[in-house]
Amino acid sequence: MAANDYAFVTRWRLAATPAEITDVLSDAAGLARWWPAVYLDVRVESPGDPVTGVGKVVALWTKGWLPYTLRWSFRVTEANDRGFSIEASGDFVGRGVWTLEPVRAADAPGGPETLVT
Repeated sequence: MAANDYAFVTRWRLAATPAEITDVLSDAAGLARWWPAVYLDVRVESPGDPVTGVGKVVALWTKGWLPYTLRWSFRVTEANDRGFSIEASGDFVGRGVWTLEPVRAADAPGGPETLVT
């Protein structure tokens, strides 16, 4: 791994079904609405497949806690009912993979829960 390469894994348990999570994350244009501190500008440049979103290209201007912003794009390369993958270019170069694993069914006591990795 080169000195400027990085990899990180996060795991979130969310009170939602995989389909509900996919609906939110598939709405790339809405990212700036629900996380405006990070997503300064989001433009869908190509919608991709109308069912799966594969081929969707999104241009982003983002920031974090450090005093700089990043301009980058992603293209959806895989999508199914258990997650999706993207290829990133620009200030970020690499691949992102989201896996959605149901932990508790929607009709279970306490409602649905999904592990997102």
